[in-house]
Amino acid sequence: MRRALSLGFFLLFALPLQGQTKNLTLEQAKTIALERNLNVAQAENNIQAAQAQALAAKGSYLPTVSASGGWSRSQSTREGTTTQVISGLPVTSPGFFQVTNNFTAGVSAGYTLFDGFAREGNLGAATSRAVASELTAARTRQAIIFQVVTDYLNVLRNEYLVGVSAENLKRDRRQLERIVESNRVGALSMADVYRQKSQVAADEVALITQQNNYDKSKADLVALIGLDVAVEYTFNDPLLPTGKDSLDAVIHAPIPGGIAEMTQRAIVARPDYMGAKENLSASESGVTAARSSYFPSASIYGGYTLLNDQLSTLSKNRNLNWGLQLRWTLFDGFQTNQQIQSAMASKRNAEITLAQTERNVGVDVKKAFLDLEASRKAYDASQDGLISATEDRKIAEERYNLGAGTLLDLLTANANLVQAQANLANSAFGYLVSRYNLEYAIGEKAY
Repeated sequence: MRRALSLGFFLLFALPLQGQTKNLTLEQAKTIALERNLNVAQAENNIQAAQAQALAAKGSYLPTVSASGGWSRSQSTREGTTTQVISGLPVTSPGFFQVTNNFTAGVSAGYTLFDGFAREGNLGAATSRAVASELTAARTRQAIIFQVVTDYLNVLRNEYLVGVSAENLKRDRRQLERIVESNRVGALSMADVYRQKSQVAADEVALITQQNNYDKSKADLVALIGLDVAVEYTFNDPLLPTGKDSLDAVIHAPIPGGIAEMTQRAIVARPDYMGAKENLSASESGVTAARSSYFPSASIYGGYTLLNDQLSTLSKNRNLNWGLQLRWTLFDGFQTNQQIQSAMASKRNAEITLAQTERNVGVDVKKAFLDLEASRKAYDASQDGLISATEDRKIAEERYNLGAGTLLDLLTANANLVQAQANLANSAFGYLVSRYNLEYAIGEKAY
């Protein structure tokens, strides 16, 4: 029984290399996923866009400078002569062809002295959105890493279940050989032979199904981390628990803190909660910017222009102008009021989103904690169940070989053993996933 348990836990986490396939550890899968996952790439692009908006908002505090230059040409043509009577005397004007060139060059600058705190509001909103985009990207990375861990452990779980199905098929085939031999000497009936053949066929189907699940889980993981699904990879991580003792130590290790303490840690650490706070700050700044139209604005400007009909003498005709401009919109058809009401609604929605995010954080932590405790208990129960199922099948096999038991009893005991092995694998991997899920719910680990 101890040898069977050791073999089971070895198969639970160890994957033999086949051919020239490349092995990926869990850390390698995480690193590749952060580099190639499309969701992470989109989040990084959003950061760059938000930072560009923040830079533009800062630029509104700087003067604007522009330069211009141009050339235009006009020509006038009058054919023949024209006679006009001026002061009672006829005046004859001959025809002509005239060409005029216009060259201009200039530079101008302007600076906003006050715009009703619109710049301050826009800068605050853009800065908060830039921070929120970084926090969104951080949570996206955490989500991708958690999904990689989940899929990686699912691959190992399916691999172990393939081993369980394969071992069960071998065991039933050996039993079929013994039954056929016993039937040949007249010790067992043909009914037992057919029943065992039917069981072997069912085992073959179960192995095919489980192997297919294993292959599909590998394809899902490879696609998630951004690799070519046409390339064959194996997955084995020496840092994961590889034996019963180490796995027991991990599962029965005390969890620091209770639900309340972990919830407070999550409130401080969760990027999505901090991002919701930044979005609320951005909406508050948006209200400030919307109210700016109720205030007057002041700006200064200046310009220097060169103008002439010949490029060589352009600098001989110069114009310098500067001034101060004040503007105050007295009535705009309630447009400012509409902007303020819209900004206020966005602020209230941001407050609701923040409150809902805080609730979600608490629920996520509690559910993750409860799942961890449940998976721990399920693992302990599965261990007891595997020991009992192993002994029960051993007894059933001995009774059947001695003629004191039926084949149906043996098949039932064997099915119970297979189910117990699957339950142990599911509970063990379920605990590891729950442990990572609690880390993800708290959100303290950065990637």
